Amino acid sequence: MSVFPYSYRMIESFNVTHDETRISIYAGMLITAFAFAEFSTGMIWGRISDRIGRRPVLICGLVGTSISMLCFGFSTNLWTAIISRALGGFLNGNVGVLQTTVAELVKKKEHQPRAYSIMPFVWCLGSIIGPAMGGALAMPCDSYPSVFPRGGLFDQYPFLLPNLVCVVVLLLGIVNGALFIDETHPDLKHKQDKARQLGQYLTGKLSGVRSTSMLSEKFGNSLDFDPPPGYRSTESSPLMSSSPPPAVTIDPESTSTKEDRGLASTFTKQVAYVILGYGILAFHSVSFDALMPIMLSEKPSNTTPSLPFKFTGGLGMSTKSIGFMLAVQGVYSMIAQLWFFPVIVKKLGTLTAFRMVMLVWPLLYLAVPYIVLLPHWLQNTGVYAAMLIKITFHVIAFPSNAILLANAAPSKAVLGTINGVAASTACLCRAFGPTVSGSIHSAGLRLGYNGFAWWAAGLVCVVGALEAYCIKDTESSHECATDNEEDQAMCEPLITATVEDPEGKTDECARIEELDLNIDVKTDHH
Repeated sequence: MSVFPYSYRMIESFNVTHDETRISIYAGMLITAFAFAEFSTGMIWGRISDRIGRRPVLICGLVGTSISMLCFGFSTNLWTAIISRALGGFLNGNVGVLQTTVAELVKKKEHQPRAYSIMPFVWCLGSIIGPAMGGALAMPCDSYPSVFPRGGLFDQYPFLLPNLVCVVVLLLGIVNGALFIDETHPDLKHKQDKARQLGQYLTGKLSGVRSTSMLSEKFGNSLDFDPPPGYRSTESSPLMSSSPPPAVTIDPESTSTKEDRGLASTFTKQVAYVILGYGILAFHSVSFDALMPIMLSEKPSNTTPSLPFKFTGGLGMSTKSIGFMLAVQGVYSMIAQLWFFPVIVKKLGTLTAFRMVMLVWPLLYLAVPYIVLLPHWLQNTGVYAAMLIKITFHVIAFPSNAILLANAAPSKAVLGTINGVAASTACLCRAFGPTVSGSIHSAGLRLGYNGFAWWAAGLVCVVGALEAYCIKDTESSHECATDNEEDQAMCEPLITATVEDPEGKTDECARIEELDLNIDVKTDHH
């Protein structure tokens, strides 16, 4: 987000064109380059994370972003800048991997709303700090001549400094990921990792508590802290034990299937519905974000409106006023994300909250253009109301969709691939959203209809609202991952069943093995 404040000045410094109306087009190319590149690699990074784990992909993304920002800071022409931005999208298309990591960390459904609100909260925080930092540090020889004299490195590369600061932040993220982040992939989380062991050692030293790895060094392998998935028992065989009959439960840590699912079984009908809903949501939401500053900036119209639909003009606000409004929107977004969203989902449920927001949202697109017709003293109030309502819908719809997608996945083993495709779909829609809505808005102004683009976005939202009723909240799919109805029916009672006799126990366990599920047979010896 730090590149947004100075992208216009950067294009201007490249001397690509002397036509000011075209500078904004080239500045948009910088943003679109990242989005298209991220779209092209989202699924690839998701599948890679299914193979090698989530943590290496997240760290690789931070390294890729560091390389991209260094190249961007040293750019001296338009194409170098565009390629640098595209490189960042190629190497860091891992939003889906982040969502997958959250899904694998959360073990209980009641924790999902709170967990899924954290990542958007951090995004909102970055969207406030990033632009402020980028705007303050760009062209430092002009802003701080006593500190950065002419003729030096930052005079030759006036947009390098904010990118260097971002690289420092990214390096901190890389160290954090290498030392302190656990792998969450169900099949890879038990693999030893020297960097993570070092992180545990450092944590133990700082906190004064001995870590698992330190105790293992002292006592050897006699302490089994985290046994691998499968049959777990202190006896040589849980089936041959003379102890009371054990309860058979599904191990929540080992919910993935071991076979490599094909695309047909991975992208079920429900998964496809949720991803489609995510794309529609991203398209009309980013269209709102693109159209609102345009409406705020455009000069008021002197022509008499011909109601109900034919009118033009904007509010003619200054960039300072627009920036303040966007900052207020960002602050409210953080608050709503952490405290409002979990309460709504707890009261209504994830699917009901998502459908309710999608049903009401089109009314906002219908009403926003009419703000320009309000009395002058009411226009600011109308703008703030529109922005805050949009953010309220936003902070409910996006995390709800992410939860529905995690619940719809047939197996956590393919969750990275699914979230990767979803992220790619959203990136593609975000790349096209501003372009399409901007073109419709231009056509509407020529015809004298200021609300054309807003109402077109509202129609897209109506399609999303109708599509939301095709989505179901299939939260139990991870607990018993099988496509066969008979196996599903047989599996469900086994999840919580207590076996009555040794013969029945042996027979039931044999049936469970046929389903190729990872079972945790818990006995009183534990």
